[in-house]
Amino acid sequence: MTREPEPLYIADVSQFTKSLRAALAAEPSPPGHQRLMGLVARAAGFRNQQHRKAATPAPAEPGDRVARAMRVFDADGRMARWPQQTTIQALCLWVIWHHLPPREDMTEPELNAILKAWHSFGDHALLRRSLVDHKLIHRSTDGRVNRRIEQRPPDDARALLQQVLAR
Repeated sequence: MTREPEPLYIADVSQFTKSLRAALAAEPSPPGHQRLMGLVARAAGFRNQQHRKAATPAPAEPGDRVARAMRVFDADGRMARWPQQTTIQALCLWVIWHHLPPREDMTEPELNAILKAWHSFGDHALLRRSLVDHKLIHRSTDGRVNRRIEQRPPDDARALLQQVLAR
Protein backbone atom coordinates (compact mmCIF):
# COMPACT_ATOMS: atom_id res chain seq x y z
CA MET A 1 0.00 0.00 0.00
CA THR A 2 1.35 3.42 -0.91
CA ARG A 3 2.05 6.10 1.64
CA GLU A 4 2.48 8.89 -0.87
CA PRO A 5 -0.03 11.75 -0.65
CA GLU A 6 -2.93 11.28 -3.01
CA PRO A 7 -4.58 14.56 -4.05
CA LEU A 8 -8.36 14.78 -4.08
CA TYR A 9 -10.17 17.64 -5.78
CA ILE A 10 -13.75 18.17 -4.66
CA ALA A 11 -15.79 20.63 -6.72
CA ASP A 12 -18.72 20.80 -4.27
CA VAL A 13 -17.75 20.14 -0.66
CA SER A 14 -21.35 20.40 0.52
CA GLN A 15 -22.54 17.65 -1.82
CA PHE A 16 -19.45 15.58 -0.92
CA THR A 17 -20.14 15.72 2.81
CA LYS A 18 -23.85 14.88 2.32
CA SER A 19 -22.96 11.86 0.19
CA LEU A 20 -20.29 10.71 2.62
CA ARG A 21 -22.62 11.12 5.63
CA ALA A 22 -25.33 9.05 3.89
CA ALA A 23 -22.82 6.34 2.95
CA LEU A 24 -21.43 6.16 6.51
CA ALA A 25 -24.95 5.99 7.97
CA ALA A 26 -25.72 2.99 5.76
CA GLU A 27 -22.68 1.06 7.04
CA PRO A 28 -23.53 -1.54 9.75
CA SER A 29 -20.22 -0.92 11.57
CA PRO A 30 -17.40 1.62 11.26
CA PRO A 31 -15.70 0.96 7.91
CA GLY A 32 -12.09 -0.09 7.68
CA HIS A 33 -9.44 1.91 5.86
CA GLN A 34 -10.03 0.46 2.38
CA ARG A 35 -13.80 0.64 2.67
CA LEU A 36 -13.60 4.25 3.87
CA MET A 37 -11.31 5.15 0.94
CA GLY A 38 -13.93 3.67 -1.40
CA LEU A 39 -16.73 5.63 0.27
CA VAL A 40 -14.73 8.87 -0.03
CA ALA A 41 -14.03 8.17 -3.71
CA ARG A 42 -17.72 7.51 -4.42
CA ALA A 43 -18.77 10.62 -2.50
CA ALA A 44 -16.36 12.62 -4.66
CA GLY A 45 -18.08 11.31 -7.81
CA PHE A 46 -15.88 8.36 -8.77
CA ARG A 47 -16.91 4.72 -9.19
CA ASN A 48 -14.29 3.49 -6.74
CA GLN A 49 -10.77 4.24 -5.44
CA GLN A 50 -9.08 2.86 -8.58
CA HIS A 51 -11.22 5.11 -10.78
CA ARG A 52 -10.26 8.11 -8.64
CA LYS A 53 -6.55 7.26 -8.89
CA ALA A 54 -6.76 6.76 -12.65
CA ALA A 55 -8.55 10.09 -13.10
CA THR A 56 -5.94 11.98 -11.08
CA PRO A 57 -3.00 13.08 -13.23
CA ALA A 58 0.41 11.96 -12.03
CA PRO A 59 2.37 14.83 -10.53
CA ALA A 60 5.19 16.06 -12.71
CA GLU A 61 8.55 15.95 -11.01
CA PRO A 62 11.01 17.31 -13.58
CA GLY A 63 12.50 19.64 -10.98
CA ASP A 64 13.49 16.68 -8.83
CA ARG A 65 15.21 14.93 -11.75
CA VAL A 66 16.99 18.12 -12.73
CA ALA A 67 18.23 18.60 -9.16
CA ARG A 68 19.54 15.02 -9.03
CA ALA A 69 21.18 15.41 -12.44
CA MET A 70 22.86 18.65 -11.36
CA ARG A 71 24.78 16.71 -8.71
CA VAL A 72 26.51 14.78 -11.50
CA PHE A 73 28.22 17.91 -12.86
CA ASP A 74 31.16 19.74 -11.34
CA ALA A 75 31.60 23.53 -11.13
CA ASP A 76 33.02 23.62 -14.68
CA GLY A 77 29.97 21.88 -16.17
CA ARG A 78 31.77 18.56 -16.72
CA MET A 79 30.24 15.21 -15.78
CA ALA A 80 32.06 14.11 -12.64
CA ARG A 81 30.44 10.67 -12.40
CA TRP A 82 28.07 8.36 -14.25
CA PRO A 83 24.63 8.33 -12.56
CA GLN A 84 23.07 5.03 -11.53
CA GLN A 85 19.48 5.75 -12.61
CA THR A 86 18.78 5.39 -16.31
CA THR A 87 16.46 8.41 -16.36
CA ILE A 88 19.18 10.61 -14.87
CA GLN A 89 21.75 9.16 -17.29
CA ALA A 90 19.53 10.08 -20.24
CA LEU A 91 19.05 13.58 -18.87
CA CYS A 92 22.79 14.11 -18.38
CA LEU A 93 23.55 12.93 -21.91
CA TRP A 94 21.73 15.97 -23.28
CA VAL A 95 24.43 18.20 -21.80
CA ILE A 96 27.10 16.19 -23.64
CA TRP A 97 24.94 16.25 -26.79
CA HIS A 98 24.81 20.05 -26.54
CA HIS A 99 28.61 20.25 -26.83
CA LEU A 100 28.74 18.19 -30.03
CA PRO A 101 28.95 20.20 -33.26
CA PRO A 102 25.61 20.30 -35.10
CA ARG A 103 25.26 19.00 -38.67
CA GLU A 104 28.89 17.91 -38.82
CA ASP A 105 30.45 14.50 -39.32
CA MET A 106 33.01 13.54 -36.70
CA THR A 107 35.57 10.77 -36.75
CA GLU A 108 35.85 8.56 -33.70
CA PRO A 109 39.00 10.36 -32.43
CA GLU A 110 37.27 13.74 -32.83
CA LEU A 111 34.19 12.53 -30.95
CA ASN A 112 36.37 10.97 -28.23
CA ALA A 113 38.24 14.26 -27.78
CA ILE A 114 34.97 16.13 -27.21
CA LEU A 115 33.69 13.48 -24.81
CA LYS A 116 36.95 13.48 -22.85
CA ALA A 117 36.77 17.26 -22.55
CA TRP A 118 33.28 17.18 -21.00
CA HIS A 119 33.62 14.43 -18.41
CA SER A 120 36.11 13.59 -15.69
CA PHE A 121 35.26 10.01 -14.71
CA GLY A 122 37.45 8.45 -17.42
CA ASP A 123 35.05 6.42 -19.56
CA HIS A 124 34.41 8.17 -22.86
CA ALA A 125 33.43 4.87 -24.51
CA LEU A 126 30.51 4.54 -22.08
CA LEU A 127 29.34 8.03 -23.03
CA ARG A 128 29.70 7.30 -26.75
CA ARG A 129 27.71 4.05 -26.50
CA SER A 130 25.04 5.73 -24.37
CA LEU A 131 24.67 8.61 -26.84
CA VAL A 132 24.08 6.05 -29.60
CA ASP A 133 21.68 3.99 -27.45
CA HIS A 134 19.63 7.08 -26.56
CA LYS A 135 19.57 8.12 -30.23
CA LEU A 136 21.43 11.35 -29.63
CA ILE A 137 24.14 10.57 -32.17
CA HIS A 138 24.20 8.41 -35.28
CA ARG A 139 27.19 6.15 -35.69
CA SER A 140 28.02 4.44 -38.99
CA THR A 141 28.23 0.66 -38.91
CA ASP A 142 32.02 0.73 -39.20
CA GLY A 143 32.28 3.42 -36.48
CA ARG A 144 34.17 5.90 -38.65
CA VAL A 145 31.49 8.58 -38.92
CA ASN A 146 29.52 10.00 -36.00
CA ARG A 147 26.93 12.75 -36.28
CA ARG A 148 24.76 14.50 -33.73
CA ILE A 149 21.06 13.84 -34.34
CA GLU A 150 19.32 17.21 -34.42
CA GLN A 151 16.24 17.27 -32.20
CA ARG A 152 14.64 19.41 -29.55
CA PRO A 153 15.61 18.41 -26.00
CA PRO A 154 12.76 17.66 -23.60
CA ASP A 155 11.76 20.34 -21.07
CA ASP A 156 13.69 18.85 -18.16
CA ALA A 157 16.81 18.51 -20.35
CA ARG A 158 16.53 22.17 -21.35
CA ALA A 159 16.21 23.14 -17.69
CA LEU A 160 19.30 21.08 -16.86
CA LEU A 161 21.23 22.64 -19.76
CA GLN A 162 20.39 26.14 -18.55
CA GLN A 163 21.57 25.37 -15.04
CA VAL A 164 24.78 23.62 -16.11
CA LEU A 165 25.69 26.33 -18.61
CA ALA A 166 25.00 29.05 -16.02
CA ARG A 167 27.79 27.71 -13.78
